[in-house]
Amino acid sequence: LSVRKAFGSFDSFIWSYVDHRPRQNAWKTLADLPAHTEISERMSRDLKKRGFNFVGPTICYAFMQAVGMVNDHTIDCFRYEAVRKMARRDTAVRRHH
Repeated sequence: LSVRKAFGSFDSFIWSYVDHRPRQNAWKTLADLPAHTEISERMSRDLKKRGFNFVGPTICYAFMQAVGMVNDHTIDCFRYEAVRKMARRDTAVRRHH
């Protein structure tokens, strides 16, 4: 409830970590993908301060990948460009809300 009170919604709170637009990474190989990032570490700390459990930096980064906050497809992946285009479209929609 404190997140909703401070940010309006959990969605708004979570997306604030990436300025409300998906991050477009450009990994060449799967070995380049990190298990966590500075952003997921910050998200983890903030969530823990707010009383959330089981939200370590790796879990937070996996969540970010799952909900489309980061595009971690490698640049040679057939989905990479399609996901980039979806992110641009969704960002435009998100800005109008």
